[in-house]
Amino acid sequence: MSLYRVLHAVVPPLAKAVWRPTVTGLDRVPERGGVILASNHLSFADSVVIPCVVPRKVVFLAKSDYFEGTGVKGALSRAWFTGLGMLPVDRDDTRAAIASLDIALEVLGRGEAFGIYPEGTRSRDGRVYRGRTGVAHLALTAGVPVVPVGLVGTEKLQPVGSRLPKVVPVTVAFGEPIAVAGRFDGVPLGKARRVLTDEIMTAVAALSGQEPAGVYNERPIDA
Repeated sequence: MSLYRVLHAVVPPLAKAVWRPTVTGLDRVPERGGVILASNHLSFADSVVIPCVVPRKVVFLAKSDYFEGTGVKGALSRAWFTGLGMLPVDRDDTRAAIASLDIALEVLGRGEAFGIYPEGTRSRDGRVYRGRTGVAHLALTAGVPVVPVGLVGTEKLQPVGSRLPKVVPVTVAFGEPIAVAGRFDGVPLGKARRVLTDEIMTAVAALSGQEPAGVYNERPIDA
């Protein structure tokens, strides 16, 4: 049995028993086939919360730092993130954005679910930021639907600087899948990406109830 299967058999039931998240629209996530789960981003814990409530494997990208530690702590960290289905990416590499898209397309090509945060980095003021068009590039290239996801309360689950998660109300809402097949035939690629990305983020904001910031969110230098 793979490490993922072992952890997924233990972590989600335990997490749901402790935190009892409110989950709506889960039946909107296809049971099989390539699909993108596009979510707002409030906390580091988001990449754990979503896989815990979705029955199928959801692959997220994580900082390569989490996979490169040494000693017992490094081994445990590597096993934890690998077991949750996460893949490493070097965010400080100038080629990381391109590499991450290639990795995502490989995941979708295998018929798996890929999780992404179109805002690029987590919101620090509670607003939902403008989406970057990588999510639309993936959907249009792979020809897969996008399921918008709205998270509420995860920023309180494990605040920045907190070593242990807190027991707080968390809501995960899944929206109607946004299909792409045949919708943008004849539309310039750049425009298609922008229109689709804005559509996805509008759906995400409706699910999360966040105020739209109307601008891009920039990652702090020390993040």
